[in-house]
Amino acid sequence: MATNTIILACILMPILLYYESKEIPKGILPVKTVISLLFVMAALLQPKPVPSYFAWMLPGLLFCLGGDVFLALPQKKMFFPGLVSFLVGHVFYVICFFYTAPPTGWAIWGAIPVPIVSFLIFLRLKPHLGDMMIPVLAYIVVITIMVCGAFSLLLEPGLAFSGRSLAFCGALFFYISDLFVARDRFVKKESINRILGLPLYFGGQFLLAFSVGYL
Repeated sequence: MATNTIILACILMPILLYYESKEIPKGILPVKTVISLLFVMAALLQPKPVPSYFAWMLPGLLFCLGGDVFLALPQKKMFFPGLVSFLVGHVFYVICFFYTAPPTGWAIWGAIPVPIVSFLIFLRLKPHLGDMMIPVLAYIVVITIMVCGAFSLLLEPGLAFSGRSLAFCGALFFYISDLFVARDRFVKKESINRILGLPLYFGGQFLLAFSVGYL
């Protein structure tokens, strides 16, 4: 059952955090990959009341799985393909949300704080980005649009509130987790970034996966 996937992920999370704290790539890669496979399985095992939503959500989850694998590899040059993989995943999430719930006036006005926050984050990161400025800026733009799309979905009255709220919280968790990734990669490398960021990230992905069945 789908609920078993999140139970297994919760069991594996402390193991992943241990390997991350000790920076043991041979432990990080398999455990992180398995947890990522579990959120893909969670989506596959859900009922699919809105088939088009699932059709766009699944490739997004798969590209994020690919991003997790790239970032788990020890080579620093893997950060860029990981970033691109996540960016493509977010594009699928954007299509998924806006295709399911086209934005209304309330959604557009209500989402205004998100790009403002993203702009402030970019200003904070800018001095540290170097030749990664353009890719990171593109990523920030796409993930910002993704959260706005999730907000548009949240305000869609024709869909079940449980599914809408799962999707919005999942997108928000993902957004916040990326702040810790950016801080760890560009500002200050600390274990706290992973201790907080990884549970938020995987929690967000599972919420998105489970939104498939509750929408």
